[in-house]
Amino acid sequence: MSASDHAVSLEAQIDQWRSYLRRRQAIHAVDVAELEDHLREQVAALVEAGLATDEAFLVAVKRMGNLDALSREFANEHSERLWKQLVVVPPGGGDPSTRSRTDAFVAFALALAAAVAIKLPVLFGLDWEHENRFYLRNLSLFALPLLAGYFVWKRQLGARALGWLAVAFALAAVFVNVYPYGPVGATEALAALHLPIALWLAVGMVYAGVRWREVGGRMDFIRFSGELFIYFVLIALGGGVLTAFVMMMFEAIGIKAETVFATWLLPCGAAGGVLVAAWLVEAKQSVIENMAPVLTRLFTPFFAIVLVVFLGTVLWTGRGVQIDRNELIAFDLLLVLVLGLLLYSVSARDPQAPPGVFDVVQVVLVVSALLTDALALWAIAVRINEFGFTPNRVAALGENVILLVNLAWSAVLYFRFLRGRAPFASLERWQTNYLYVYASWAALVVIVFPPVFDYL
Repeated sequence: MSASDHAVSLEAQIDQWRSYLRRRQAIHAVDVAELEDHLREQVAALVEAGLATDEAFLVAVKRMGNLDALSREFANEHSERLWKQLVVVPPGGGDPSTRSRTDAFVAFALALAAAVAIKLPVLFGLDWEHENRFYLRNLSLFALPLLAGYFVWKRQLGARALGWLAVAFALAAVFVNVYPYGPVGATEALAALHLPIALWLAVGMVYAGVRWREVGGRMDFIRFSGELFIYFVLIALGGGVLTAFVMMMFEAIGIKAETVFATWLLPCGAAGGVLVAAWLVEAKQSVIENMAPVLTRLFTPFFAIVLVVFLGTVLWTGRGVQIDRNELIAFDLLLVLVLGLLLYSVSARDPQAPPGVFDVVQVVLVVSALLTDALALWAIAVRINEFGFTPNRVAALGENVILLVNLAWSAVLYFRFLRGRAPFASLERWQTNYLYVYASWAALVVIVFPPVFDYL
């Protein structure tokens, strides 16, 4: 084998090893590059000592296995390879408990800071009961800056990252608060709804750190977002049960606790819960990694069945879609959930695996969602033609067009993958690059819509 062939073989093996680390997330994504550098140094030193490239790679992986339990797991999953014999070592070694405690302390301190921050406006006479519009506009600004700061600290990004983050969040606070919104203006509600979407991109950039420019880095963030949502819902459900018991116990002694719940427990718990959920995702990735794909595989067929039945009913009855405001919101939420299932499925899938039955189900889901979105767009266009342009209708039109483009090209790429004409990586690249479209549209709604529609 020539030197060039050895180089190609080594790169292929390192690429498989790297992909495994990123997919499993047993260590943090930003540490993969550092581990890869260490692996390459080991291989280079062993080659200089006289070993062949393949032998050097295997020995280097064993040495990495002695340092990291990940390599043992990798060897266990690839039992047909020599890595199993070289890497599997008895479990042991020190547990990085000190770092875990530090992470927990920082995360819970920031969660407490978020809980305090959401109550600080009360000191200036801005309580929820009388100034709920202020809180709705600024809700994302109480937790997301602290969440971004947590990842700046965890990724050790330095003062430069803190600087541009501070500018981004400051500009967001200015735009969402200086506009003279009308008393019942739709643009204010749209700004409050779209601001966290725009700011979530900033969180993603610091979450992925130096890997944000890579498809794998952005895909890690998509995976993190799905897992964060799951953990936050679980925390909310647990908090709801706990709150119900607390209120019941206090009512038993004649004390009404509804006010305390509404003004303290709910807002403070929601703000702090974002930081706690993020910490849980970081600390318990091996656990959530088993749960989240199961939930995705469970609900994807159900959503596909629902959409197929709906489209079949439309064809059978010949009835057009009559969408009012509430139904439009429901349609959009359904499409967003479908897109979320697609994104998480893409992020959790092994890109090297061949097409399977679940991929066919995904295509059915995407095509059904695409047709449903087309029906919704037609109904929106009819309403605009009859009643004219309003902020809500224009926002709905833009969002559904964005979803339509994403779903349409996703369907094309998935079909190509099933037919063996394109790699799965092309679908990953499309989805991760589309994050900029969502964030740009959200920023447009926050900044441009209010003055264009006279702050109504």
